[in-house]
Amino acid sequence: MTPTLKRFSFKAMGSYCEIQIYDNSRISAKEKTKRLANEVNRLEKKYSRYSQSSIIAEINSAAGAKLGIKLDKETSALFDHAQRCYEQSDGLFDITSGILREVWDFQSGEIPSQQDIDKRLEFIGFDKLERRQSRLIMPKFMEIDLGGIVKEYAADAAANLGRSLGIEHGLVNLGGDFAVIGPQPDNQPWTIGVANPKQPSQLMAKIDLLEGGLASSGDYERCFIHQGKRYSHILNPLTGWPSDGLRAVSVAANLCTVAGSLSTIAMLKAEPESIAYLADIGLPHVYMDSNESVEGQGLNNDTVHS
Repeated sequence: MTPTLKRFSFKAMGSYCEIQIYDNSRISAKEKTKRLANEVNRLEKKYSRYSQSSIIAEINSAAGAKLGIKLDKETSALFDHAQRCYEQSDGLFDITSGILREVWDFQSGEIPSQQDIDKRLEFIGFDKLERRQSRLIMPKFMEIDLGGIVKEYAADAAANLGRSLGIEHGLVNLGGDFAVIGPQPDNQPWTIGVANPKQPSQLMAKIDLLEGGLASSGDYERCFIHQGKRYSHILNPLTGWPSDGLRAVSVAANLCTVAGSLSTIAMLKAEPESIAYLADIGLPHVYMDSNESVEGQGLNNDTVHS
């Protein structure tokens, strides 16, 4: 019997999500996709900064505690990844920078004072954290936010679970962050369309994936215009101000988690350093620069250039 494509849609992490798998049985497909969705929901509940019962809330409540807090194996691994990103980006990728939300309100469109920004910068810096084996010791007033990692990690986790359930052909899409469970039948790739920030109903590019994942980052998700200048929700932890380089970037890598971190780092770098960075990592990518020109490498031939 030839397997057919089954789709399962759900809401998680503030995004529209979809899991596609090939299966001979509709009942089997429903059971498997439900388990994958439950895994995504588990991670959202565990790491949401909006939930007072999350591990993030526990970590932040322990700020200033002499003995800190013990991290479970999964959370410790996420901190390991965050540390690598912090070091490799020279401090641009920093999970302690969420405190800047206190002064940047992207709904009101108001510009904070430099004084208010400087007050928060005192409590930012991954290198201020102390890790003793499985314990994390964090200075008082500091905060952790894994929002820049968790959705991509959840896509990878769902894909890993799918493979363990015997799924051979599948794709996880968590709000535009993708993880491949396995290629389509006959080893055909999944073709991922990357939305154009200027015209979201149109594609900026297409990228074929046989394995791994793809993640996107851009200033079009949440931003405002003040006196003719665009202010992105992607905040530079070194300056406290929004990034003002690339408009959008998508990267494909061996894991969605890795792709997400690389795309975020590229967004945080200034041009033309960000463009050189993307070329240097040598992975398939597409970006829109500050002049709204679209370029990339490792893309399908029908890439849309503006």
